[in-house]
Amino acid sequence: MKILLLAVNAKYIHSNLAVYSLRAYAGANRNPALPVEIEIAEYTINNRPEEILAGVYKAEPDLLCVSCYIWNISCVTEVIEEYHKLCPGVPVWVGGPEVSYESERFLREHPAVTGVMRGEGEQTFLELAAFYAEIAPGASAGMKGAAGVSAGAKAGPESLQDIRGIVFREGAGVRVAGEQGAREMPDGERICATGEREPVDMSAIPFCYEDMSDFENRIIYYESSRGCPFCCSYCLSSVERRLRFRDIALVKKELAFFLEKRVPQVKFVDRTFNCKHEHAMEIWQYMKEHDNGVTNFHFEISADLLSPAELALICGMRPGLIQLEIGVQSTNPATIREIHRRTDLSRLKENVRKIRQWHRVHVHLDLIAGLPYEDYVSFARSFDEVYALRPDQLQLGFLKVLKGSYMYAHAAEYGLVYRTQPPYEVLRTNWLGYGELLALGQTEEMVEVYYNSGQFETTMKLFETCYESPFALYQSLGSFYERRGYFSMSHSRIRRSEILLEFAEAQKKELLPVLRESLIFDLYCRENMKSRPAWAADASEWRELTRKYCKNGKMSHVERFFYRFPDRETLRVSELPGREREPVYVLFDYERRDPVNRQADYCYIAEGVNIR
Repeated sequence: MKILLLAVNAKYIHSNLAVYSLRAYAGANRNPALPVEIEIAEYTINNRPEEILAGVYKAEPDLLCVSCYIWNISCVTEVIEEYHKLCPGVPVWVGGPEVSYESERFLREHPAVTGVMRGEGEQTFLELAAFYAEIAPGASAGMKGAAGVSAGAKAGPESLQDIRGIVFREGAGVRVAGEQGAREMPDGERICATGEREPVDMSAIPFCYEDMSDFENRIIYYESSRGCPFCCSYCLSSVERRLRFRDIALVKKELAFFLEKRVPQVKFVDRTFNCKHEHAMEIWQYMKEHDNGVTNFHFEISADLLSPAELALICGMRPGLIQLEIGVQSTNPATIREIHRRTDLSRLKENVRKIRQWHRVHVHLDLIAGLPYEDYVSFARSFDEVYALRPDQLQLGFLKVLKGSYMYAHAAEYGLVYRTQPPYEVLRTNWLGYGELLALGQTEEMVEVYYNSGQFETTMKLFETCYESPFALYQSLGSFYERRGYFSMSHSRIRRSEILLEFAEAQKKELLPVLRESLIFDLYCRENMKSRPAWAADASEWRELTRKYCKNGKMSHVERFFYRFPDRETLRVSELPGREREPVYVLFDYERRDPVNRQADYCYIAEGVNIR
């Protein structure tokens, strides 16, 4: 019997930990007398549904299981419906957060789906595989007692009713005579739900990354714990609060594997990695002691929970060894209380400032627009407070009203109007109108382009000196893009720079002289440009300096400036630099890059002297 586990990821570089975990667990625990082949098929939402359909059809599975999330549910339901027309006798089961809540409704709306695996799927999938293996064509009716089954081997369940944690159509799993075993469901069919599945022992789940050939050039996802101790009202992790940890000896063994293979990046999917101090310390200490100089580890943490010992450990790590994602969500006390977060904002800010000062860790901070009691003015304050911490990335997200969350149950109370289709993004609240959310969307795009990209670091610091707040700057820039119709166009990096000059011409003409040079500085900090910006001076004017200092060809570049720009350690500036009487020259070295932000190393040069 062949089972196909289908995953449709958001991007090619992503991988789906869930399907690999299901296969590993079933492979380690299945009854050896039941011949089951488990295959994984991974696609992305950029694949056309007909491509995925063709791949699933050619795989010829006897059972199809699909991993469902908000980013892929529209695609996978289309594939399932078309596949069912072609192979109506093949049972289709779904699992994942997008179908684990309101499962009965999902089945009624999608008649091609046989059933839903709710919650954690490892043991549930194991039992489903055993059940279908026994009723598959060619399987003997008495397989459980057949010769060759070793004593103590796990037998398959007698019926779907015996499998906990599933919702299915009455009569599912019963094969009837006819072409491909097809069976029409009667009108008024009943939906059956079994009891809740107990959480799996985290240490009982086998490591699923023994063969790394499937993960070349892709992000590796890993979990050392499940559950979350907090109860944030917008998050599904608050529903499952049974916190469990993988045995630390196993974790270290598996981290050693990643380090030995020199995996570029491992993302921990633990909801709050540092919620247990001893667990976090052991893992971080192991990473520091066994650092291979290549592998980067990503964690989601609560910064206000960081202890002095954890901060000291982080301070001693190689720059770039870890990166931290920190959910601030809002700095409005009324909002924080209403969404049931327990955040010490003062301590969070203090800890983030310390980490940023060390310049060893890539820091990613999150905000959510559309939360209760957060109006436009309040959100602008939250933005400015978080921006002042100067994270490497500031993600401005929008509330998604997820099925199963507290926010979903209380949507009417908060006046939440949200999209009917995934990802269920908020359209309006009692505190924010649709027009205001549209304006925040424009601001968010400007932050992505001009801040999070890291491509305009110096220029945006200079822009900030002429606006009352960072939020006002990005809001104004978003309005400019809208007026000029630039949101509907695709722009190169140089074109984005030209637009900033247009913006300055219209808004802040006094900035133009210094911005023309700061933009060139930013462009060459990132890469040795193949084509020179139209407003840049003729580089032949300092040809002799280039010959003298650029000994490694395209891996270095010399540029002339009449301004000295703030170094990277200066997180923000209060005034514009003055124009130099004599030009200064900067050498950009692309072989030496900052391990945290990947910008080129640079220094000011003079005859016989290098000045940092």
